Amino acid sequence: QLVESGGGLAQPGGSLRLSCEVSGTIYNPTAMAWYRQAPGKQREFVAGFINRANQKYSESVKGRFAISSDNAKKVYLQMDKLKPEDTAVYSCNAKIRGTDQWGQGIQVIVSS
Repeated sequence: QLVESGGGLAQPGGSLRLSCEVSGTIYNPTAMAWYRQAPGKQREFVAGFINRANQKYSESVKGRFAISSDNAKKVYLQMDKLKPEDTAVYSCNAKIRGTDQWGQGIQVIVSS
């Protein structure tokens, strides 16, 4: 199970921080990532974390978002300089024992 938190409403140029924690398993994920789906659009990759030396970002968020982790089962997404086009449902993904686990999704709205 993935437990997400931290979404909500922010103004353009503002910041939000999302958290995602794996629970209910003794196994650590080999990778964790954030995806998002805006209304009327397909789900897209946002950022991925494998280890402290290996993170990836989509071009649309590079330089504004940062993914990090302080333990094997938790990942954060710091979102700065938010834009209205960042509005979407953000979902956490974890690869555990070769399978993809997904969170329920958390709403992020960027609006003045």
